[in-house]
Amino acid sequence: MNPMDIIIPVLTLTILGVAFGIGLAMASKKFCILMDPRIEEIYKHLPGANCGACGAGGCMGFAEALIHGTCTIDRCSGIKEEAQKEISNILGIELKARIKQVAILHCHGGNKRAKDKFIYAGIEDCTAANLVMGGPKACRYGCIGYGSCVEVCSFGAITMNDEGLPVVDEEKCTACGNCILVCPNKLFTLEPTSKIYSIRCKSLDMGKAVMDACSVGCIGCRKCEKACPVNAIKIIDNLAVIDYEICNNMGKCFEACPTKTIGRKKK
Repeated sequence: MNPMDIIIPVLTLTILGVAFGIGLAMASKKFCILMDPRIEEIYKHLPGANCGACGAGGCMGFAEALIHGTCTIDRCSGIKEEAQKEISNILGIELKARIKQVAILHCHGGNKRAKDKFIYAGIEDCTAANLVMGGPKACRYGCIGYGSCVEVCSFGAITMNDEGLPVVDEEKCTACGNCILVCPNKLFTLEPTSKIYSIRCKSLDMGKAVMDACSVGCIGCRKCEKACPVNAIKIIDNLAVIDYEICNNMGKCFEACPTKTIGRKKK
């Protein structure tokens, strides 16, 4: 056997390998896309939950959007104040003050005060249960109670209590809004943390229908509306609505409500 029959193919493959390697190395340098080093610096200050509430695909996508100027820092509700300052320094912009918000649940019927219209034995998911005759609760507007909001909260700010109702931890809540999106009855809203009163009902039914379904629902009696000295609360479509731009936390509505529909934060 001629040794050259082995040496020539080996040398050929070696030369080709070196040539391709050099070519790839040159191509990678010529066609490479340089990442702005600020993106990595910004990413370090982000929560890292990748919740998507900002509209970006994740925290890295949000950092890139900030660099490109397609969104603002306040789009991420999970950023702490110190991190906001650091990011604004990296971007070279002035940090604008924002009003801290928290998710509020507008229902407190639960399994003790809200009646059931049938026994549901399907998938324990709020959206799935709601597809069956509008859910098992007699009140079609109320909390179904299977905790879909708990599952989607990336910050562990929502837990279920013994009454089958979600409880929001104000310290952990970042106002990302995921609970708003997942709730089939749209029972969550984002409100300023400085406000201590809220309407814990979403029913638009008339008073008698509300009382037949739940003992703590809004019956549209207008007592809260008449009691408020600054006209911050109105009855709209049989439901009390607080205008937080006007509300000054006097609490007259809370005292006047006969069904205890209006809630007050614990101090």
